[in-house]
Parts: sequence; C-alpha cells; structure tokens
Amino acid sequence: MRDGHRNTLQDCMRHYSSIAETGLLWTNTRDRHGYGQLVCLYSKLLCTKMEFHTKHSEIPASLEASDEVLERTAGTDINNVFQLTVEVFDYMDAELRLAEAVLRQLNMSIAISTLTSGQCKLAPLIQVIQDCSHLYHYTVKLLFKLHACLPADTLQGHRERFHEQFHSLKTFLNKARDMIYFKRLIQIPRLPDSPPNFLRASALAEHVKPMVVIPDEEELEEQEEDEPEPLIDVSEAQPSMASQPQGDIFDQAFGPPSDGFDDRDLQIEHLKREIELLKAELEKIKGEAQRYITQLKSQINSLETELEEQRAQKQRTLVENEQLRMELEAIRRRNTEHESMQTNFVEAEKRSQATELRYNKLKEKHAELVANHAELLRKSADTVKMLSVTQQTQEEIERTKQQLAFQVERVRQESDMKFEEQRFDMDKLRRELEEKNAEIHKVKSLLQTSEKAGEQLNSSMAALKTEKDRLTQSISKKDADLSSLMKEAHLKEYSLQQERDRTIKELGELQGKLKEKLSHEDQLQQKLLDEQFALLQATVTEAENIIQDAVATLDDPLHINSSSSPDYLISRAEATLNSIDKLQVGHSEYVKRMRDAGSLVRALTKFSHLTADTIISGSATAHMAHTDDADRLTEHCKTCATQSLQYLRNLKSKASLKGADPTSIQAAVQKILRIGQDLRPKGIDVGKEELGDVVDKEMAATSAAIEEAVRRIDEMMSQTRKDTTGVQLEVNERILNSCTDLMKAIRLLVLASTDLQKEIVESGRGAASVREFYARNSRWTEGLISASKAVGWGATQMVDSADKVVLHTGKYEELIVCSHEIAASTAQLVAASKVKADRGSKKLGVLQHASRNVNEMAANVVASTKTGQDQIVDKGTMDFSGMSLIKLKKEEMESQVKVLELETMLENERLHLGGLRKKHYEIAGVPLEELAQDNGLRASPHVTAAPSSPKPSKPTLMKKPALAQKPNIPPKSTLR
Repeated sequence: MRDGHRNTLQDCMRHYSSIAETGLLWTNTRDRHGYGQLVCLYSKLLCTKMEFHTKHSEIPASLEASDEVLERTAGTDINNVFQLTVEVFDYMDAELRLAEAVLRQLNMSIAISTLTSGQCKLAPLIQVIQDCSHLYHYTVKLLFKLHACLPADTLQGHRERFHEQFHSLKTFLNKARDMIYFKRLIQIPRLPDSPPNFLRASALAEHVKPMVVIPDEEELEEQEEDEPEPLIDVSEAQPSMASQPQGDIFDQAFGPPSDGFDDRDLQIEHLKREIELLKAELEKIKGEAQRYITQLKSQINSLETELEEQRAQKQRTLVENEQLRMELEAIRRRNTEHESMQTNFVEAEKRSQATELRYNKLKEKHAELVANHAELLRKSADTVKMLSVTQQTQEEIERTKQQLAFQVERVRQESDMKFEEQRFDMDKLRRELEEKNAEIHKVKSLLQTSEKAGEQLNSSMAALKTEKDRLTQSISKKDADLSSLMKEAHLKEYSLQQERDRTIKELGELQGKLKEKLSHEDQLQQKLLDEQFALLQATVTEAENIIQDAVATLDDPLHINSSSSPDYLISRAEATLNSIDKLQVGHSEYVKRMRDAGSLVRALTKFSHLTADTIISGSATAHMAHTDDADRLTEHCKTCATQSLQYLRNLKSKASLKGADPTSIQAAVQKILRIGQDLRPKGIDVGKEELGDVVDKEMAATSAAIEEAVRRIDEMMSQTRKDTTGVQLEVNERILNSCTDLMKAIRLLVLASTDLQKEIVESGRGAASVREFYARNSRWTEGLISASKAVGWGATQMVDSADKVVLHTGKYEELIVCSHEIAASTAQLVAASKVKADRGSKKLGVLQHASRNVNEMAANVVASTKTGQDQIVDKGTMDFSGMSLIKLKKEEMESQVKVLELETMLENERLHLGGLRKKHYEIAGVPLEELAQDNGLRASPHVTAAPSSPKPSKPTLMKKPALAQKPNIPPKSTLR
C-alpha cells in the first residue's frame, strides 16, 4: 500500500474482512515462537491503515503529505481537527503496539537481528519507523492547531496521550538504532529529549520534522563490496608506492628493518584506507546534513511566508477596524444631528448591550459544549468503531433506496409522457370527429331547406341529388377512416395498458426488495436497541448488588465498631446529589434516543457507588451521633437504599422505564445531608500558622497547672494536720495523698506525651519546619491542644473539689466526678498522641504505661473518697418503737412520695445531662476518626472524640448510666 498504484487501497478494501478474520484466527493460536500475537497485531494495523486512508483519501498511504495537504484535510472546523487528531492517535497506537510486541519477544542478550527468525520479525518494523515519523509530525501540527483554538484544560487528555506515545516512540527508536539489522537498511531519526510544549505557541518554530532516510540498492551493494579488509594482509609482499616516502623517513630515524619486511607498513596502509573510508563517510554525512539544512530552510521560508500572510491579514483587519470606527463616528454624528431619533438610539444601544450579554453567555455555553463535545468524541471513539459496520449497511440501504426511488420516478415520468401523448392524439381525433359531425349537420340542414323548396327547385333536384350521393360517399369514407383511427387508438391504448402493467409489476418487485432492506435495517436497529437495553439491565443489576451490599453492611456486626465524620458524610451526600442530576440527564437522553445508553450507564455506575458510600458513611456517622440523630440518620439511610432499589427495579422494566423518577432518592439524600450538617462541629478555628506555638503553650500550661495543683495539695495537707484530728484527719490525709499520687502520675503522663509528640514531629516533618508540620496536620494538632487543656482544667477542678471536701464546704461526689473527668481527659490526650505514633515506638509504650498508672491512681482517689465518706457520714439506725400502724403507714406514704420526687428529679437531671452532653458534642468539634482520615490513617473505633476547637472545654463524659427502676408502691390498705 505504501508504494503501490493509487487504486491499491480500493482493491485492498475488498480483502478487509478476510484480513480482520485472519487476525482473529491467529489470536486463538498457541505457538511457542509467538507469531500468533504478531500476526494479530499486524492485521489490526493493516485494518486501521486502510480505514484511515479510505476516510482521508487526500493523505497517501506512504503518509508523505505536505503541511498544506494536512491543513486542507483538517479543514477550518475545529471539530474535524479534533476528530482527525483522535484518528491519528489511534493510528500511532496501532503502530507502537506492533513494535512493542516484536521487541518484547526478541532475546536482546544475543545478536537476534542476525538470525533468520529475528529478521523475519523485524522486517515489518521498517515500515513502522517510516509511518511513525510522519504520524509524529502530523500529531504535533494538529495539537498546536487545537491549542490555538481551544482552552488548555479541554486538551489535557490529548497532551497526556501524546506524552505516552512520545516516550514509547522514543524508546522504540533508541532500541532499533542499536540493532545491526537496521543500520544498513534505514537511517533512524532522533527525537528531542523532551516533548513539545503545546501551551507555548512559539514552540512550534522549534519543532523539526524527523526524517527517515532509506539508502538505494546501489549504495547497499557498494557498502557490501567496500567491506573493511583484515588488519594485516600477509599476502602482500611489497608496500605501495604511496607509502615509500614515509618508509624512507622511518628508515632514516630508526634504521632499515632487519629482514626488509615490516608489518607496521601494512598497518599504516590499512589505516590510510580507513581514513579514506572515513573521509567518504564524512562527505556523505555532510551531504545529508546539507539536505537537512535545505529542508529546514524551506520550512523556515514557509513559516516566514505564513507569518507575512498573518501580518497582512492583521493589517487588513486593522484597516477594516479603522473603517468601522470611522463609520461608527459618522453614525454618532448623525445621531447627534437628529435629536428626534436619540431615544430610539438609546433603546437600540440597550438592546445591543443585552444582545452582547446574550452573545457572551452563548459564547461561554459554546465553549462548554465544545469541551463536552471533545470529551464525548474521546469516549465515543470505540462506539463509532463498533457501529461502523451498521453504518455501512445503513449507507448501502440508503443508496439502494435512492436508486430505487430514482428508477421508480423515471418509470413514472416515462409513463406519464406516453400517456400525455396518447391523450393528445385522442383529443385531436375527437376534434376532427366533431368537425365532421358539424359538416353533417350543415348538410342535413341544407337538405331540409331543399325539401321545403322542392317544388320551386325541381330543375335543380338532380344536381342536388348527385351532390347528396357524393357527400354520402364522402361521409361513408370518413366514417371508415374514423373507425380505423378508433381501432388504432384502441390498439395503442391496449399496448400502453400492457406496458403500464409490466411497469407496475417491476415496481412491485422493487418495492419488495426495498421492504426486505427496510426489514433488515429494522432488525439491526432492534438488535442494537436490545443490546443497549441488555447493557442497561446488566448495569442496573450490578448497581442493585452494590446498594444491597451496602444495606447488608448496616447489619454486619463488624460494621458496628466503624465510625465516620460528618464532613465525609456531607461530601458523599453532595457527590450523590450531583450524580442524581447526571442520572436524570442520562435517563432523559436514553428515553429520547434509546440507541445509546452510554451516558445512562456511566451515570448509574457512579450513582450506585456514591449511594453505597453515602449509606455506609451515614451508618458509620450514626455510631458517633446522639441517639435521636443516630436513629433518624439510620432510618434515612435505609429509606435512601429502599428508594434506590425501587428506582433501579423501574429501570429494569421497559414498561416502567420512562416513568422512573429519582426524586424520592434525592429527597432522602438531602435529609441525610441536613443531618450531617447538623452533626458538624461548630468550634472556633485557630490560624494554622499559630498551631505549633499553641501546642507548646498548652502543654507548658498543663504542666504548670499540675505543678500548681501539687503545691496546693501540699499546703492543704499541712493545714489539715493543724486544724483536724482523729478520724477526720485520717480521712483527709488519705484523700490528699491519693490526689497527690494522681497528680504525679498525670505529670509523668504529660512528660511522656510531650516526648512522644516530639518524636512524631521529627519523624514526620521531613524537610519542613515544626510549625509547618503542625499547620499541615491541623486536625491532629487541634486534638492535642484540646486534650492538654482538658487535662489542665481537670487538675484545677480536682484541687478545688479536694479543698472544699477538706474544709467541709463541698461534697465527696464532686471529688469522685472530678476523678472520672481527669481520667477521661488523660485518656483523650493518650488517644490524640497515639493517632500518628509508630506502633513500635518505645515512647508510645512509656505513654501507655503512664496512662494505666493514671487510671490506677484515679481509682485510688475514688476508693479513698468513698471510704472516707463511709467513715464520716453517720447513717444511724431508725427507731420504730412507739409508732402505731397508722403512723407507720403515713411515714411509708411520705417516704414513697419523697422517693417519687427524687426519681422525678433524677429523671429531669438525666435529661438535663443529656442536653449538656449534646451541646458539648456540638461545640467540642471533629472526632479523632476524621482526624485520622485527614492524616491518611485509620483511627481505632475505641478512640475518644477529640475536639478541634482550641476553646477550653470539658472532656467527653462517660456514657450515661441506666435509669433506676421505680419502686413498686403497694396499694393502699383499708384501715380498720
């Protein structure tokens, strides 16, 4: 096809199907030499080549076309340029796949190119190198043209695909250049080190078209004849005459040789011959360089010509703009002269501005449509290939239909013409008959007149009778002529009727063939519709499986420990809403044109995955939310799943396909989105650049608070020893000692957390500063800040509670609650430190040991407090002596009333506690699970939520205990 006759391509297209079938046949063969895959790829390359050159007949099969031909082929429509670029990319991919497959099967450790089997595989690559050089040049030219007309973001996919082909082509050419087989047959060009920068228009001037040079057969024969001789030729007896002067100089310097023959002379001769060969090769290289320079100069001249044309065009544009400006000035002068038309001018100017606004909007919409069209062109390339056979069949049907219509029209026109001729003859005969009848009526009137005047005209009767006979004979003759003409007319009418019947019969046969073609076309269309609907059903089934798996995950015991952040749920819900909008668009497009379900299938795939993510994320977020919010969120997730499955079931049936509406799904997702936004933390953020300083300040403040707490406890210990004695002194000393031990354990925990924090920062910051590390991991940093504040606050509260207990102004329960709170705060600090720590870190083990020690000390504080409370509080025994039955019953009723009042107060206090906890969760901020997700880790499900706000807040409270069951009050007994 490269160097053949111009009709070769048309002749090859007759064998297109057989070549494609041969490639498919070799695909299924299994041979140890790997020829099956190569034959398959080569067949695909031939088919691609024939399709491309058949569609673009201006470009020859050798691809040796000038830039003007390429410009003419691409045209001025940017859509055609875009489509041509995609086809050139496909062409290049087919070439490179064949080259990569051949090189992959060669054993590069041996000189495989010198073997017959290796040369058999390498032979087609010569044409591949020739084609790739031209295709690379075409691609560069087309991409520069596209970048001049379209925005860079639209062509991002084209640039990535070109870069992949550039590196693959460069690797292939470098490998081929090192093979002995190609060195004698072809001169392989070199590509630049980096691909062209299409975002810079001036880079086109730096582009050099790669030139492939194939030497002629005569040059190859000369190279074979001029093979280098051996370094030493022992057959020569005498050195040449040309080396005689050098030999004399050598003899004068070192003396004559001992035996009159020296091998160094032969080496000198050989080196001279090599020099001559190198000179010839150098001259050849210079000639090739000169040719390259000439080609480059011609390219420069053509570019300069184009530049001059562009300058002239620019000058013409400036002149036209000046003319338009002058015309505008004249119009404005006329408008100022005609004051009566000023109002109309203002209205026209307003309409012009409105039109300009609409034009800008249309322009933006056009740019968006162009980008969408480019994306659709890339995505529909495979679909176009699949439908090419169907389109060819449709084109054949259309051509056959047009031919049949043309033949039917021609037959109808001929029949009408013949019918008009016959009708004209019949009208002519009818007019002649009417004239004869008029003459007959005239003769009859004359006869009647003669009969009336018979008596007066007896003398002329004989003459009149003779005339009558003559006229009668003439009439009979005319009647005979008329009858013959009538017979001829009937014969012609009969022949026309037969011809019309034959034409109608032929027309019926042609219409039958047309109906067969139309039925075949309808079958193909129905097959396409069935395939598209089957594809849609398969996609819907897969989407149902994905959503059902997500619903099954909700009841999975392993999913109970999982958690998620409200921010992630919001992002998933918003993405799901966007996918629902695209799903509606794809559904409407498929309902309008059911031959293409591509957009609906893509929208369904994205919708199913995002909906499943939203359901799972909603369930995981519900594990961390309040009970009411968790129940509502879980219910909405199940509703979303139910509505999604119902919508997918509607899509699977043709009867309910058109009426399928995802509005209910959209409403459910919007409810999930609103709940996620309600669950979002509402803390106050700190500037990221200040986080590092805030961490150090808060850790230092926590240490200072603990030191101050220890000092205050020592002062309270000294004071209580002075003021109290006996059991009270023993209780106070036990409580204060346990508080001192707890503070010491907390101080060790803070020191261990600080050391682990420094280790995390040093191992994770890399080349960045400490402040940049804290700013980059802002969520984790805010968790540390909140945890350290909670520890300092807990220590201060514990000291205040202990002081009140010692001074008898506080309650023992306050000290117990403070112990629980400070234990929870230290656990929060440990959890925040463990998020980014290495599991094998020794400092992490020290921190965990310190955490266990804090829990033990907190338990000791609680135990000491309860023991002291039991020793101090005198429960006393109740004296029931002297009480009557009625008084006991009255006391019992009062006690029951007090119990009910206390239970009501307890119920109200628990509701108040629940409200406080809910508000605390809203203010506290983002939980540690989301913090771990933002830093690329997976948080433990048992990690306590860390607030993101730097505002001092109490740590997370423990789970509220179960309500005490009300006592059973016996019915009132009847008094006797």
